[in-house]
Amino acid sequence: MLEKILEQAKKVAEQAECFMVESESTPIHFESNQLKNIESKQSLSLALRIVKDGKIGYAASSNPADWPRLVNMALETAAYGQTAHFQFPASQTYPEVKIFDPEVETVSLEEMVNLGKEMVAGLLDINSELICSSSLTKSTRKVSLLNTSGADISFKKSLFSMGLEGTLVRGTDMLFVGDGFSSCRPIRSSLEVVNLVSKQLKRARQNVPLQSREMPVIFTPHGVASTIIPALSAALNGKLVQEKASPLAGKLGEQMFDPAFNLVDDPTQSFSPNSRPFDDEGTASQITPMVENGVIKNFIYDLRTAALAKAKSTGNAERHGGQPAPGFSALMIKPGTLSFEEMVSDIKEGLVVEFMMGAEQGNVLGGDFSGNVLLGYKIENGQITGRVKDTMLSGNIYSALKTINAIGSDGRWLDGELFTPSMYFPNLSVAAK
Repeated sequence: MLEKILEQAKKVAEQAECFMVESESTPIHFESNQLKNIESKQSLSLALRIVKDGKIGYAASSNPADWPRLVNMALETAAYGQTAHFQFPASQTYPEVKIFDPEVETVSLEEMVNLGKEMVAGLLDINSELICSSSLTKSTRKVSLLNTSGADISFKKSLFSMGLEGTLVRGTDMLFVGDGFSSCRPIRSSLEVVNLVSKQLKRARQNVPLQSREMPVIFTPHGVASTIIPALSAALNGKLVQEKASPLAGKLGEQMFDPAFNLVDDPTQSFSPNSRPFDDEGTASQITPMVENGVIKNFIYDLRTAALAKAKSTGNAERHGGQPAPGFSALMIKPGTLSFEEMVSDIKEGLVVEFMMGAEQGNVLGGDFSGNVLLGYKIENGQITGRVKDTMLSGNIYSALKTINAIGSDGRWLDGELFTPSMYFPNLSVAAK
């Protein structure tokens, strides 16, 4: 099919690129402690980009029968498209990235249902008043790309994910806990997920008061993901840098953060759900250092933004239902040497942030965050003493990242998109009722 589309497109355009994704997935959901539904899904998406008279045309469809119409649809949009300053990449040397495990396809529905039941039962054993939900998904995905520069490439990826959430209602108080794992390999035990969520329950066993003031704050990996990463990933995006909307524009080579802070984008990690041998434009994946010892080293680019910035694509093109744009594949923050418990023991009075809610509603590009602590704990005399309620946290990530007390040794993957340890900051503004 892709060959036919490309042959048709070559007759009317200077350049053409065909992109196809075929996927199969089986999601299972438990709600209110009971199995709710089991589904089986299959999907196919086709996309065609052309360059006609120097302008980009684009068309997409989820119906394979539409393929003969794609060229005409793309031609219609090319008349109004952006100017193409790039060439589609030829075939390259691609890294060998292990992202497919045939064992995922052998996991039976019965085994998945049992894992879901085990997760729910594991939490109810800790507290029978919890309302639990869990989910499991196994899927396979094939990505194929063909272009007029000679690239004819594809890869197959497997995915297995599990998640567990619990809600505890105590009068007008609602406590939310949850965690999960994902991998390109099957996950055949629920124990680790249950242990992570039970740890949250233990830390939140009682509500404790907190004073409004500036204080030391530790972000768990989930806290880092919901507070620090949104603004930072936007600022390092080449599209926003090229548009001069990023506060880090023009800062390459400058010391912007604490020397302890190191960040890379690495889509070559074996069996990580966001890894891949090439991006959604056919550019070979690579390890891209973003921040080294606090110094800005790179921004991420796709073909178009790289051409505008007179740079090279970093292999970070992603498609989310439309034309490619720069996006991080697998961000990794380098862990430190202190354990989470050692960081907590260093604080006389402070806050641990597990989950933030609404942190992205501030001036994200400016680095400002302000939101409710959905799940957080008070530290008193080096110990976690309980959960804080009605607490807000605010600050600026660029200011915060200039002075980091410690980066934890407890690094972990979150959804295959981010590998991060806990991070300990000396002073952030906390407001509590």
